[in-house]
Amino acid sequence: MATLYQWKGRTTGGELVTGEMTAGSKAELITTLRKKRVLLTSAKEKARGKGLGLFGGVSTKDLAVFTRQFSTMINSGLPLIQCLDILSQQAEKDGFRKIISNTMRDVESGATLADALSKHPAVFGDLFVNMVEAGEAGGVLDVILGRLATYLEKMDNLKRKVKSAMAYPAVVLIVTIGATVFMLVFIIPTFAKLYSDFGGDLPGPTKVVMAISGFLTTKWWLLLGVTLGVIFGLKKYNDTKSGKKNIDRVLLKIPILGQVLLKSSIARFTRTLGTLVSSGVPILEGLEITGKAAGNSMVKEAVMKTRASISSGQTIAAPLRESEIFPPMVVQMISVGEETGALDEMLSKIADFYDEEVDAAVDTMTSVIEPVMIVLMGGIVGGMLVAMYLPMFKLVSVIMGE
Repeated sequence: MATLYQWKGRTTGGELVTGEMTAGSKAELITTLRKKRVLLTSAKEKARGKGLGLFGGVSTKDLAVFTRQFSTMINSGLPLIQCLDILSQQAEKDGFRKIISNTMRDVESGATLADALSKHPAVFGDLFVNMVEAGEAGGVLDVILGRLATYLEKMDNLKRKVKSAMAYPAVVLIVTIGATVFMLVFIIPTFAKLYSDFGGDLPGPTKVVMAISGFLTTKWWLLLGVTLGVIFGLKKYNDTKSGKKNIDRVLLKIPILGQVLLKSSIARFTRTLGTLVSSGVPILEGLEITGKAAGNSMVKEAVMKTRASISSGQTIAAPLRESEIFPPMVVQMISVGEETGALDEMLSKIADFYDEEVDAAVDTMTSVIEPVMIVLMGGIVGGMLVAMYLPMFKLVSVIMGE
């Protein structure tokens, strides 16, 4: 996993410089700084702030709006400092406003926009910084910011699609669990007291339900502890390289859900790489950034193999084909793009296609999961009710027999 480092170093002229940078390891940090003609003297890991999400974090949508407005102002001929000043004043979140203001001050002090943005990796990632750097070098910053805005808007849209696909079954599952727990804790004990007063031998299903209810009401703390332990264990396992890979592999094999995750990863990979290549970022650097942003360790592994393949003079398509993650159509289109010199255009077409595929997969997932979850919920609740009413049926038959 990438780590945020707070570093100190000296330039070739002996000047002391400091900053923050995200890198896969300390060796990678040293290599990156060396390319910028900075000799690292010290580095320590820094806890990352939440770049996305709630509680004042900067979401993908916030960043997309910022980038779109920035691009429009630059294109209109406004000076860079004035653009940043206006953007900082109209930023809704205090944290984001402060970051933009700090960026403006760094640019005023003589830093490039890319260097100023790189000091805030929790918000402006490698992709953003590298594209801005390419835009500044080529004198087409407004064009690059426009591409970045389009990319971020499409990525935000893709995230919302995947979240909506996950939200529906999660909500139904929570409701099912909640209804089951409510019945076991509050309703079943009433029946249990009635039957214990009545005496006699109870049917097997009734005994099972009463046993579960008894365990839940008296040993709930044990169940809670086991549940939290499993969640904590899975999180720790997911933080390891092998654990992350195994979990991602299992997720991709889950029926329907696996297709949603795979197609969204392919869309993210092709969109990211296509945007970087079309902006003039070198292919090796682009693949490294794309691998980090892949969202799935299996896809990341395939991308890293592709990077190694290119550095040794091979093509992009061959290692992607060998990974067996990417569908033949994707591999073939990338191969054609390489041969015709239109790789960025081909990647963009693949990304557009898979955006639509994610839509279709989400619709399929929703239409399949809805009846399954309803049947599951009805089966659990109905099964418990039948189990608790069985003794009553037996009592009625005894009375009728008398």
